[in-house]
Amino acid sequence: MPALYLSAFAVAAQTNSPVAALQPIPRFALHPDPLTIAAAVQPSHPFTVAGPYGAIFGEQSGTLEAWLYPVKILSRLNIIAEIADYPVPIHLGEHATAIEVSPSMTTITYSHAAFTVKQRMFAARTADPAGMAILFEIAAVRPMVLTFQLQPDMLRMWPAPNFGPPDPEWVKQNESGYYILHTTDPAVSAAVAMPRARPGTLPPYQERPKTYPVELKLSFDPKTDSDLFFPLLIVGGHPNVDPAHDLAAFNAAIPRQYAETESYWSHFFDTRLTVETPDPQFDRALRWAEIAIDQGRVHFQDETGLIAGYYESGDSARPGFDWFFGRDALWTSFALNSYGDFDLTRQALDFLIRRQRSDGKIMHEYSQAADLVDWKSLPYFYAAADATPLFVMAMEDYVNTSGRVDYLQNHWDAVRSAWRFTRSHDSDGDGIYDNSEGTGWVESWPPGMPHQEIYLAALDQQAADSMSRLAVLMQDSALADAARRKAAEIRAQLESIYYQPSTHFYAFSRNAGGSLDPTATIFPSVAWWSGRLALARADDMLDRWASSEFSTDWGIRDVSEQTPFFDPISYHQGSVWPLFTGWVSLAEYRAGRSLAGYRHLMQNADLTWTQDPGAVTELLSGEFFQPLGRSSSHQIWSSAMVVIPALRGMFGLDWDALHHTLRVAPRLPAAWDRALLRNVPFGGARVDLQFTREGGRLIARAQSSVPVVLCLTDEAAPHDRDCHSPAAVERTLELPLPPVEVGIPHGLPAAGSRTGQLHVVSQRSSANRLDLRLAAPAGGSYDLPVRLNRPGVRVAGAQLTGSLLHMQFPAGRGYQHVTVSLSW
Repeated sequence: MPALYLSAFAVAAQTNSPVAALQPIPRFALHPDPLTIAAAVQPSHPFTVAGPYGAIFGEQSGTLEAWLYPVKILSRLNIIAEIADYPVPIHLGEHATAIEVSPSMTTITYSHAAFTVKQRMFAARTADPAGMAILFEIAAVRPMVLTFQLQPDMLRMWPAPNFGPPDPEWVKQNESGYYILHTTDPAVSAAVAMPRARPGTLPPYQERPKTYPVELKLSFDPKTDSDLFFPLLIVGGHPNVDPAHDLAAFNAAIPRQYAETESYWSHFFDTRLTVETPDPQFDRALRWAEIAIDQGRVHFQDETGLIAGYYESGDSARPGFDWFFGRDALWTSFALNSYGDFDLTRQALDFLIRRQRSDGKIMHEYSQAADLVDWKSLPYFYAAADATPLFVMAMEDYVNTSGRVDYLQNHWDAVRSAWRFTRSHDSDGDGIYDNSEGTGWVESWPPGMPHQEIYLAALDQQAADSMSRLAVLMQDSALADAARRKAAEIRAQLESIYYQPSTHFYAFSRNAGGSLDPTATIFPSVAWWSGRLALARADDMLDRWASSEFSTDWGIRDVSEQTPFFDPISYHQGSVWPLFTGWVSLAEYRAGRSLAGYRHLMQNADLTWTQDPGAVTELLSGEFFQPLGRSSSHQIWSSAMVVIPALRGMFGLDWDALHHTLRVAPRLPAAWDRALLRNVPFGGARVDLQFTREGGRLIARAQSSVPVVLCLTDEAAPHDRDCHSPAAVERTLELPLPPVEVGIPHGLPAAGSRTGQLHVVSQRSSANRLDLRLAAPAGGSYDLPVRLNRPGVRVAGAQLTGSLLHMQFPAGRGYQHVTVSLSW
């Protein structure tokens, strides 16, 4: 290295006492995990290995980038094998054959006739010591040399300034050594090593300038080395600490750190909700959704927050949305509360409260490198308007599920401040919080940016409704009354202002002059979010959402395909977001359209296995089944939209821990005869909730390990009433089943497909009748499973043979419709 500068890391390397050379690690036990996803490699598909202190993002061919937050240390891993007496270089990426993803470790297997190499990656749960390791497990029929090529990056996360390409320096230790990656800032450096490895190309200073990859050359002898792990070690620089000491300490800690990581995940579901149903793939998808959310837990200085999503950064310093967002954390908190991770909800709320603006506004986004720049002077901190009402809603949901009124009391000033902000930012005087304080949802809109989106208005109504009850808890009757009146006022305005009789649809937004933007979108669906609001004239809108106008075979578009500016590969004008699919699924369940709700729920659940194994992507094309190229492949709120419509929609859980009441409104698929929910959170307790069919009834049984005061009620029971039942370990509730239940298939299409599956466009029930309107490609026929819970059922529009409902769709072009009526 030219003697232009020396990092504190390098100075320490020259002045501290020598450290013994690094040694490979004897193989330690890697216990099997029943949740492991094992699949053939899809070379360009991503994978994510994320932890609180760093992450690895890569492609299934094995190439990757490694981050020790907030710095991308290196990228573009390429491995070349040279086998003894086999004079041809073998690029391992061309031989990547299998990927295994478990909560604690991701493994890519390179398979060749002469060797097998397993690249094992995990993210430690602690920073004791800090670092990132990739373990290589090697088997071969002959000795060989593996060359590990890496691009040194040393890029601090967006938007922090950086220092140009780092300068690698090889520090020799006996027959091996390590690289120091220097930058022009002596405080920013890293060290990279592999036990027993030698350096590759080391151009002298006198040579013509050219960028070479960092190379580590490992000689492997199958007779002596087959029982070893060879770790690629990455540690960040620390002033006045010899990197050799850091590398040695980290290398020695790897078995312990992996054991801690494995233990964390093996006990993860000891207290979190899980389900056992006749559909084991659904059960696994729900578990993976909870895992994927937890993988968004990132340590920042002395705090823990929830980032938004992950994806490899390429040549940039933006790894997806790997930083903190207000709206993302708040939408996701409803999933955390649903499966009982109240600690993470509190940490996420604390993170936002700490950054609440003095006037009450809740932050929009905060980079992991925000403290390295003047973040307040940039336009991102408070860019959006929706996090502020969402914060009030999320606080009530946390209190309702956890029973922790003390947390509300400790942060009441933050809640009141957020409430005052929404009430004081109504630029046109109509009484509804509007977009004057930032974007509601869309960040671009061809007709012109909206003045007041129905999305924001519906959140404002639900926040006011939440505030009315929170104020009661805080014994502020004047505020409770004012919030209650405001909630009723906005509820009425949603109907009087936004409903369009000519189209039977709710408008996208209201313009400053009072006119409407009539664009047909899914954004009115958030009106069903809390379960206390519903749009009164939504039947035709719900029909259109369930049809191929909006609904693809992999999720729902945000705008109608009939919109003049519809663009299926845009961010906001026609793409499919699993977030929106979850919003609509929950709305459909709560509006009595369980078949469409189930279809949309299962689309999100099935995406778990599609791109980044175990995670759900950010957004997909609205025309072909394919994620957008820039889609964050591991998006936290996308996984939340498996949890929320499942637990609050399909199972109909509605918590009121303050009044010791759990409402249930289960809408199980027709094919399921049972379902068991373990560790349902209920205040400070956990209960198991079992649903079992018995004749024409569904029996719900709640059991707890200790006596708990709990009233188990149906959805018709009044809200906010105290439970007067004595403490018990078991309660039972009988629910009537509908006379007829129809099932629908689920499953994602082949990559690149257009929409062509069956849709249940309409589902309407009355005392003695079920009417279904279905749509499918012309000429198709379907046999749907039917469960008859009473005799004497008559069918029109289809044929009922045993337990199958056969329907034939007319000839023609495109989607055709069939109406089926079942009466008794």
